[in-house]
Formats: sequence, C-alpha cells, structure tokens
Amino acid sequence: MTHNPSAEAARPGPGRTAVVIPAAGRGVRLGPGTPKALRPLGGVPMLVHAVRAMARSTDVGPIVVVAPADDVPAVRSLLDGHPLPDRVTLRVVPGGDTRQESVRLGLAAIAGGTGGVAGPHASDAPDDGVDVVLVHDAARPLVPVATVDAVVAAVRAGAPAVVPALPVTDTVKQVAPPADRDPADPEPVVATPERASLRAVQTPQGFDRAVLVAAHEAAVTGADAGDAATDCAGLVERRGVPVVLVRGHEEAFKVTRPLDLLLAEAVLARRSVADGW
Repeated sequence: MTHNPSAEAARPGPGRTAVVIPAAGRGVRLGPGTPKALRPLGGVPMLVHAVRAMARSTDVGPIVVVAPADDVPAVRSLLDGHPLPDRVTLRVVPGGDTRQESVRLGLAAIAGGTGGVAGPHASDAPDDGVDVVLVHDAARPLVPVATVDAVVAAVRAGAPAVVPALPVTDTVKQVAPPADRDPADPEPVVATPERASLRAVQTPQGFDRAVLVAAHEAAVTGADAGDAATDCAGLVERRGVPVVLVRGHEEAFKVTRPLDLLLAEAVLARRSVADGW
C-alpha cells in the first residue's frame, strides 16, 4: 500500500535505532546438530554475520540477541570474540518457546528489562532515546546495509511499520487446508493468486517502537491473545496499523535448508573477492 508520511504526526528529532535478533530456534529443516544460528558460514557462525550486518548501519545502537535459554553464556562468549563498533551495545537474553515470545523478550531487554548477559559496552540502565526497532532473522546473515538503512529511513519518514520485500517470481497455488488428509496425498488446488500482487517479505522489519510494543502486548493480553503470527508485521496489521514495503535484496534470503547454506557460502565467497570481506 502507499503510505503518505505527511499524514502522520510530526516526529521528534532523530532518535536511536535498536535491533532485536531472535536466534532461539533450533532450525530442524537445516538438519540435526548445532542450532541453525550457530552453524558456520565461511568459518564464522551465521549469527555473527547477522549481528555484523545490523551493526554496519550507522543508525544502529543497541542490539539484543535472543538465544536458547541454556545457551546464553555460550552465545555471549561467542559474540564477544567478534568485536563491534563502539557505538553498538550488545545484550544476550534467553528466548521463549516461540519466535513471537522471543521477540517480546528482546523488546523488553532493549530497556534492560530482562536478566540477560550484557557485553562490555552494555548498560543496565534503559536505552533512552530508542524510537525505532528493527527485528531481524538470524538466518538472514547476508542482508546488505543499504537494505537496513532503507528500512530505518522509511520508519523515520513516518511509516509505523516497514518491511523489505521482493516480487514473487514463481506462480503460487493455494491448496485446501490439510484437515485429516495424509500429507503424502496429492494436494487439491483451490486458487491461483495473481502473482503481480504478491511479495516475498524479508527482514529486518522496522517499526516505530511504541507501535511494535503495543502489538506484542495485545498479542499477549488482547482479543487476539494466543493467535500466533509468522512475523511482527502480521501482529501490527491485526491492529489496523498500516504496513508499507520497501525494496528488499536478493542476498537477504533466509538460510533454511542445506541448499540455502551452499548458496550463502557462494555469496560470501564472491563478496570476499569483490569487496574484501
């Protein structure tokens, strides 16, 4: 949808941008073993690449990584081995049973509200001045900084929620709900959505902080409590808040399956030659 920034109330002067990176999932589709976010990519864990990608944006200050509850000290130690710019503070906190719960815990930690493990530059005091929050998948380790900056700029221009996205290139079929059907059975097609109106969304998704906090609070205590959403933009949409899209990037793909990991290795190898990564 088209968003008119002039229709929004005037925003105060530039604030700070914080990032929440949920990394508490196990990533079973990538195969057994190490949690997906800690799988090596070019010899460095994917999570480190994702944190670095966010830290490359000069708009970003606090970063909160939400880790598996029993891995918080190990993840903190891992990240400490890969220094970030001095302007970036880093906190690692335990996650919940779902991605949605983990993001909510990460939001609380922006203000020092959880018992997370803080890094050498972190403070237990609230991070006053944070007015934009990005939520980024640890499994999207190669998002370019230009995409991060575009999302932040759109929020600061007045959009309450911004999602990077790309046009869908494959024809998409809608199938009947699985019900009691055997998963191995052929799936009946019920519709073919118009491809031109579809977009594949990526992260980081950016939000006015108050909008995102209210959406997560409503997901816990409101009328939609208990209903899960696949992304934070979905929670915001439920509340009637407009969500707009900016152009995503082909290299911001999600590493979900072994083939994705091979593609990510190839992208990283190309960057190391072309850009000196």
